[in-house]
Amino acid sequence: MKQFSNASGHPPNEPTDGDEIDLANLLQTLWRGKLWIALCGFLALCLGGFYAYGVAVPVYTAKSAVALESRQEQVMDIESVVTGLGGDQSTINTEVEVLRSRGLIETLVLDLDLLNDPEFNSALQPSPRFSIGMIVGAVRGIFGTQEPSFVVSERATLDRTINAVLDALSVSNLRQSFVFEITATTQDPAKSALIANRLAELYIENQISVKFEKTEAATAWLSERVSGLQVELESAQAELKNFSTNTDLINADALAALNRQVKDLRDRRLTLAAQAETARTQLEKLQNAAETGDPNAFAEVAQDTLLDQALLRLEQGREGGQEAFNSRSEALIAQAELEAARARSQLAAIEASIADVTSRIDNQSQELVTLEQLQREVEASRLLYEAFLSRLKETSIQQGIQQADSRLLSRAVVPPAPSAPRKSRVLALSLILGLMAGAAAVLLREMAQNTFRTPEDLEAKTGYTVIGQIPKISVKARRNVLEYLTQKPNSAAAEAVRNLRTSILLANLDTPPKVIMSTSSVPGEGKTTQSIALAQNFAGLGAKVLLIEGDLRRRVLAEYFTHNHPHGFLSVMSGDISLKDATMYDEGLNADILYGERSRVNAADLFSSRTFGDFIKELRNHYDHIIIDSPPVLAVPDARVLGQLADAIIYSVKWDSVTHRQVLDGLKSLESVNLKPSGLILSQIDRHKLKRYGYGDSYQAYSGYYTN
Repeated sequence: MKQFSNASGHPPNEPTDGDEIDLANLLQTLWRGKLWIALCGFLALCLGGFYAYGVAVPVYTAKSAVALESRQEQVMDIESVVTGLGGDQSTINTEVEVLRSRGLIETLVLDLDLLNDPEFNSALQPSPRFSIGMIVGAVRGIFGTQEPSFVVSERATLDRTINAVLDALSVSNLRQSFVFEITATTQDPAKSALIANRLAELYIENQISVKFEKTEAATAWLSERVSGLQVELESAQAELKNFSTNTDLINADALAALNRQVKDLRDRRLTLAAQAETARTQLEKLQNAAETGDPNAFAEVAQDTLLDQALLRLEQGREGGQEAFNSRSEALIAQAELEAARARSQLAAIEASIADVTSRIDNQSQELVTLEQLQREVEASRLLYEAFLSRLKETSIQQGIQQADSRLLSRAVVPPAPSAPRKSRVLALSLILGLMAGAAAVLLREMAQNTFRTPEDLEAKTGYTVIGQIPKISVKARRNVLEYLTQKPNSAAAEAVRNLRTSILLANLDTPPKVIMSTSSVPGEGKTTQSIALAQNFAGLGAKVLLIEGDLRRRVLAEYFTHNHPHGFLSVMSGDISLKDATMYDEGLNADILYGERSRVNAADLFSSRTFGDFIKELRNHYDHIIIDSPPVLAVPDARVLGQLADAIIYSVKWDSVTHRQVLDGLKSLESVNLKPSGLILSQIDRHKLKRYGYGDSYQAYSGYYTN
C-alpha cells in the first residue's frame, strides 16, 4: 500500500520532541490572541485606576534611625553586670526583634493612648453599611438561630491594638552598618512621625531600664552570697585550727625520709630472701645426698675439704675413715640447718620493720592529706569571698552610671506627601498584570485546545502527511453537495478536492491506486462527502469510477442521491442480481454507485470473507477507480477489514472537532492490523473561524485565489 512521504520529517506515529519550546509558535499564539490580551490589560488598568483614585486610603510613612553603640565609654574600668552589645549579625537580628517585641509595642500603645485611636482599635471604627457579617446575621435571624454573644475583654482589645500597630511598623537594619531604621505608616503624617520617634526613645529607655534592673538584682544576690561565703570561710578556718591542734603531724620532709627508709628495707629484704632461699636449697641438697648413702654424691654436694679428706681415707680403707666421714657430714648438715634458721629469722625481722614503717607512713600520709585539704578549702573560701566582695562593691558603684547600648541617630520628620498608593505604579502594575493574565488565558486556551486546526499540527501529532485540506461546503442539505461542486467548479472546495485527487494519482505514476478507501475516526467528519467529491473528480478525468457504500449500518448515501436502489452489492455477491443491474449511474456524479444493503451477517465478517475479496477483484476488471466509503475506525472494525483490500487509504479528520486522542487511537487501530493511511485530510475547515482564531493567513488561497 502506497504511503505518502511525511512532510514533517517524522516517521508515522513518532512523537516530536516535547522538551523544546517553539518560541515562534508561542509568539504566534500570543499574536493571535492580541485582542484578548489587550482587553484584559485595559480591564486591569481600569480596576487599578479605580483602586488608586477611588478606593485606596492614602497613608504616610515616617522613618527614624537608631544607632547601635558597639563600643561603650567606661567611666570606671569596671566590668558591667550587663555587658555592651556585640556587632555580630545574630546580635543585630536580635535587636531588630526587640524593637518589634510585643512588650515594647504595648508600652508604646499605652504611652501614646493608641487604644482610643480608631485606626488601630477596630472597635472604635464605624460599622460598615454592608458586610458579610450582616448577611450572616440576617440569615440566622430568618432561621431563628442567634450567634452567641460574648464580651471582649480589655486584654483582647489591647492585643488587637498591638497587632494593628505591629502591622503599621517595620524595623530593618541598614546593610553593613549598626543602624536600625524604624518605619511607621499611618493615615496621619504627624502620627507616623510621633510613633517612629517614640518607639526609638522607648527602645533606648528600655535598654537603660533593663541594665538597671539587672544590676539591682545582681547587687541583692551578691550581698546574700557574700554573707554566706563569709560564714563558710570562718567555719573552714576553725576546722583547720582544731585539726592542727589535736594531731601529732610531722612535716612532709620527715614523711619523705620514712619513704626512703622503707625503700631501703625492702631492698634489704630482697637480699635476705635470696640468702634464705640459698641456705634452704643447700640444706635440701645435703639431706637428699645423705639419704642416698653415696659418699661421693654427698661430697660433690658439700664441696668441703675436710669431707673430701675423710672420703679419701674411706676409699683407701684406712681405719677410722667411715667414722670421720659420718662425723663431718653430720656437722655440715647441722651447719646448713643453722644458717637456714638464721636467714629465716633475719627475713622475719626485716618484714616486721617494713610493716611498722609502712604503717607509720600510711597514718602520716592520711593526716597530711587531711591537713592540706583543709588548708586548700580555707584558701579557696578566702579567694571566693574576696572575689564576691570585690564584685559586690563594683556592682554597687555601677547602679548610678548605666548607659544605653544605642542612641537616637535621626528623628522622624512629618512626611509632606502620602507614601501610598503610588498611583502611577499601581496603574503600571495593573496594566502589566492584566497583560500577563490575558497572555496566560490565551496560552491556557491554546494548551487546552485538543483538536486540529492546522495541517502542521496534524502532521506533527500523527506523523502522517496531510494530502488534502477541504473547506466546509455551505449547503443546507446533503443532496445539494454534488450540485454545489458541479455548479461551482472553481470554488475553494472543488479545487481542494482536485488537489486531493492529484496527490493520490501522483503518489505512484506507474501504478495509480484503483481501490481507495475513505474512513475517519468517528462519524460526521465528512468522509462520505469527500468520497463523492473524489469520485466526481476521477470521473472528470474520463476514468470509469465506482462508488461503493461500505457502511452497511448507517447507509447515508441515500441522503446525497435520489436513486431507487432496491438492491446492493450483497445481492451481486450472492448472485441474485448482476453487477450491471445493481449499480446506479448518476449523471451529476458521472460515475456508478453501488449501494449497501442490510444483512443478517455481521458486516466485518462479510468483508472478511473470500467471496467479498473475489468480488473486489472482479470490480477491478470493470473500473479504473473504486472508492469505498467505509465506516469510522473507532465505531466498528469494518474499516480495518476493508483496508486489507484497498490500494490507498485516505483518513479524514474534521477541523477543530475531533480530539487528538480519537485520531491517534483511530490510526493506532489501523496500524494494529498493519494498515497505514496513505494520507490525512483536514476536512470541513471553517474559514470564518480560522480568521477569528488567527489562522487566516495560512488559508489565503481559499479566500483570495479561488472564487465561489
